[in-house]
Amino acid sequence: MPQEPRLTLAGVVKSYGAVKAIRHADFEVQPGQVHALVGENGAGKSTLIKIMAGATMPDAGSVTYDGQPVTIASTVHAIELGIATVYQEPQLFSELSVAENVFMGREMVTRGRVDWAAQNERVVSLLEALGLSAKLATATVGSLSVATQQQVSIAKALAGKCGILILDEPSAILTDAEIEVLFGIIRRLAEDGVAIVYISHRLDEVVKIADQVTVMRDGSTIGTFPIQDMSVRSIAELMVGEALSESSGPRTAPEGEPVLELKSLARSGSFHDVSLQLRSGEILGLYGLVGSGVAEIAECIYGLAKTSAGDIVIEGRAIAPRTPREAADAGIALLPANRKTEGMFSFQSIAFNVSIGHLRRLSRGKAFVDRRRERSVVRDLMKRLAVRASDENQPVGNLSGGNAQKVMLARQLVERPKLLLLAEPTQGVDIGAKEEIHRIITDLADNGTAVLVATSDLQEALRIADRLLIVRTGTIAAEFGPDARQVDVLAAAAGDRA
Repeated sequence: MPQEPRLTLAGVVKSYGAVKAIRHADFEVQPGQVHALVGENGAGKSTLIKIMAGATMPDAGSVTYDGQPVTIASTVHAIELGIATVYQEPQLFSELSVAENVFMGREMVTRGRVDWAAQNERVVSLLEALGLSAKLATATVGSLSVATQQQVSIAKALAGKCGILILDEPSAILTDAEIEVLFGIIRRLAEDGVAIVYISHRLDEVVKIADQVTVMRDGSTIGTFPIQDMSVRSIAELMVGEALSESSGPRTAPEGEPVLELKSLARSGSFHDVSLQLRSGEILGLYGLVGSGVAEIAECIYGLAKTSAGDIVIEGRAIAPRTPREAADAGIALLPANRKTEGMFSFQSIAFNVSIGHLRRLSRGKAFVDRRRERSVVRDLMKRLAVRASDENQPVGNLSGGNAQKVMLARQLVERPKLLLLAEPTQGVDIGAKEEIHRIITDLADNGTAVLVATSDLQEALRIADRLLIVRTGTIAAEFGPDARQVDVLAAAAGDRA
């Protein structure tokens, strides 16, 4: 017999200023059901989840819980209703015990005191229900693996009333074995009547664990489908629609010896057996979903993280950069993914931000910065990269996101690199700035720079890369040329093995 839906969202609309995050969304999850929510980056999934979790309210539409109309006014209200959310990164206090984390903010109190014995007893029962050891109750969270911490987060969600459990990219940071453990927990919870909302980019996992799948595209729900009627490829086709990716036009394939070679490169827990070649003047794209290992590969090449196996070869010479300085000395430059936390000095001037990594070159007598030379170099780069600012003394924090990103790129070009690593080069910038940055990247390659673009933006990867390598579960799973179709790339990254 059909059950009453646990949660129903109908005709939901949400805008942030002129940006329509959700144009129209319908979503429904039943008790005991695992319901997957999928879509490309920017499709509206995160906003819809925030509405379910009470982190934001819709501009229009209705929400019902167990058949009753509700207005989820806050995250506290959502928890009181029985809606719990577990995020990709565990939201726990590493210095505290598992029991203390599970009951943080809702301690069991008897006669004005925390009843530690009762809390531990309840946590033990929760852990055992999830198939975990009772001994974990007193363990310090910081001593646990990431996978176990995530399981503790689920126990925390179940400690109170839990009718709906939202899992946001739960498998992105887990190994295959840990994912199987997670799936076992999900199945047990569903059997107990908990409604599971499962958000993931990994479509092969969605096909494996979900009962239903709802697809979002361009801010709207395209439809909801029984999982037995779907495949990785059919879901991918719904996510991207019929449109093919934009193309910047064919470029002449570069010839000559490789600038960069990776030979069976590995980093424990991040990626393994990664081999590739990149030639002078070539733009090579590394594309993967969240947790695929793409970002970690770029970090190891630049000396931000250590490898556990394999070789990095620059122009025929093996290197093992232990620091970014050593990587820079080898002719490698990196534009980091998060400019605000990984390189930008927002209160400092454009000139300071461009020259900070090149003081040896811009100094006079190795003691003082040659301000005249600095000004000349910075102004030239601002002109080349079309940085819109009053002058080189303007604080970077006062610039638009696109212009700030171009300043960060200018820093990498003070000394022309042999190899330019770009991690999410247009993340957080508007479409006009994105076009300009893509033009700059192409111009650099046309002038002989070897460019490696590590991105999770599929449109970007298809637009600018001469070749595209797909990274999945820490290794290269497929390769595409400039004529690749968007749906084929997405299907390969999401787990299609056809």
